[in-house]
Amino acid sequence: MSEPAAQPLMKDLLGPAALRAIADAGVAASPDFDRSAFLDAASTGLEALSVMERVRHIADALHVALPRDYPQAVAILRAMGPRLTHAFQAFAITEYVARHGLHDVERSMAALADLTRFGSAEFAIRPFLAQDPDAILARMTDWAMHPDAHVRRLASEGSRPRLPWAARVPALKDDPTRAAPILERLKADPSLYVRKSVANHLNDIGKDRPDWLVERLSDWPQDDPRTAWIVRHALRTRIKQGDAAALALVGASLEVAVEVRDFAVAPAVVHLGESIAITADLHSRAATRQRLVVDYRLHYARAAGRTAAKVFKLKTFDLGAGETTRIARAQVIRDFSTRRHHGGRHRVELLVNGRTLAEAVFDLAV
Repeated sequence: MSEPAAQPLMKDLLGPAALRAIADAGVAASPDFDRSAFLDAASTGLEALSVMERVRHIADALHVALPRDYPQAVAILRAMGPRLTHAFQAFAITEYVARHGLHDVERSMAALADLTRFGSAEFAIRPFLAQDPDAILARMTDWAMHPDAHVRRLASEGSRPRLPWAARVPALKDDPTRAAPILERLKADPSLYVRKSVANHLNDIGKDRPDWLVERLSDWPQDDPRTAWIVRHALRTRIKQGDAAALALVGASLEVAVEVRDFAVAPAVVHLGESIAITADLHSRAATRQRLVVDYRLHYARAAGRTAAKVFKLKTFDLGAGETTRIARAQVIRDFSTRRHHGGRHRVELLVNGRTLAEAVFDLAV
């Protein structure tokens, strides 16, 4: 059997080709951009760095290549934005603003709102939030009404309490609900890109303030399908944990009259790069229609006999009285930059409205 193709590492999106693309953008934007100085500084020591370390490293290399006058440097960066070839390159460009523009907030905020269109300024805005949370949250609340979806999304994503890969902001750690006015303005946003961020932001809050989350969302009218979508996805962690109040908000109940038939995970033994098939028949034993939120929890084998669980969404649907429906999902078992697999026994639980109703296992051979 041939070995599965290795997945590219995320950090390689900021490898030598990205450095050349950034350098090309700099030269095209201004004759004052020092291409050689940038490439020399950015290439030195790059290989050993993680993806976010590379973001900061490249931002420091930009400082070597750009004029020392901050307004002039920012003008060049803004001209570089449309010439970038990948969103990750924009992370490095906006990081320059975070590292060198805290003293010039107005100019820096305008730059971040502009540059976020070419990737995202969600990481770069965090130092500004930490420096002056009241003023920056007020600015981001205004951004929530911006005509550009990328800027509206930055208002939500940049102020998430638990933004992945990002530094924690003390004010948001102390009170993760401080950006609630932003979310209120975005609760029926026409852009799915924005709505996903709002749902993730609310899900972050719910990990620290579950009662606040359920109470706030109970006041959101769900006659607009855009708002209803946010509510469902924002409550996903609470629903996975069997929170009765969260289930009620999506029209479901902790108590379900469902029989699981023929739950199976096949094949019994898989190798990296192969797929497992998860199947089950759900039969209603209720006299009325039921709303079912069906997920599965995969317990990954880890070193020294430990396991680590992750819940995956399957399906949310209504099951009529006496009806039976089939659930099926295929999942490829492969390594990612954020997940490395270990050989051994893996357990799969079928969750219906937050409760485990069936289990099965498979073995991973590596």
